[in-house]
Amino acid sequence: MLDAEGGTGRPQPGAFDAVVDQAAGVLIAVGRMTPADAWDVLRETSMRTDIKLRHVAELLVEWGRSGVLCADIRTELDRQLAQRRRAPRI
Repeated sequence: MLDAEGGTGRPQPGAFDAVVDQAAGVLIAVGRMTPADAWDVLRETSMRTDIKLRHVAELLVEWGRSGVLCADIRTELDRQLAQRRRAPRI
């Protein structure tokens, strides 16, 4: 899907807010995924829970530190990770 500027909707390198970068790192480690996949999981989780992406990122960074994650984010994150594990890798 293209955004208004004709891009893919993914931020350009260096355009991530620091907390979003940190959350992507948590997802890369926990989900054993690429940075692009981590961005997709963040975006999808934000959209499906109707929680701003930056707030989802803050919650994921806190989860990485404390092990505590609210139920709605946890449910959607589990769904996103399971979906990616089932998806065939090319």
